[in-house]
Amino acid sequence: MFPGRSAHLTIGSNVKIIMNSYSSGRRSRRSRGGGRRKGNHERFRRQQGAAKTQKKTFWQRVVEFFGNGGAAKKRAATARNGTHPSRPPRKPEVVEVTSPRLYVGNLSFDATESDLFELFNGVGHVQNAEVVSYRHNQRSKGFAFVQMQTIEEAKRAVQELHDKEFLGRRLVVSGAKSSEHQPR
Repeated sequence: MFPGRSAHLTIGSNVKIIMNSYSSGRRSRRSRGGGRRKGNHERFRRQQGAAKTQKKTFWQRVVEFFGNGGAAKKRAATARNGTHPSRPPRKPEVVEVTSPRLYVGNLSFDATESDLFELFNGVGHVQNAEVVSYRHNQRSKGFAFVQMQTIEEAKRAVQELHDKEFLGRRLVVSGAKSSEHQPR
């Protein structure tokens, strides 16, 4: 019937649809962009290449629009790196020892309760040592609570162990803020 491909579709008994494709099945030599003459194409390519070198990125346009705010941000970033701190480092809050319960901060993540027992037993009798850890993965939060036998032993532990290096970190030892322990 026709030299191309065809598909026949019959709907009911009266309607018959014939769809024909007149292509030979091979792709034509022309691209989908249509046929441009070579002269125009070369001129277009040169203009496009020049536009690529001059075109700015989105972020370059944003910086140009808002001014040179990037330099101020760079200065702020270098200030935080330790050369010129923007604010003084926060000192740990010193809590007066009013109970035998002590807070131990800046603790190494590798420290265990038995390590704390050994360390604080050199100062006095330890009743309990508890490293606070995350519930979901049991990793240490970096602080602990130690319960000494008496308040005098707790005060002596603060004097001797505060700012002492333990497992590669300087400990912060002070009185715990609350006397009663509230488990979560």
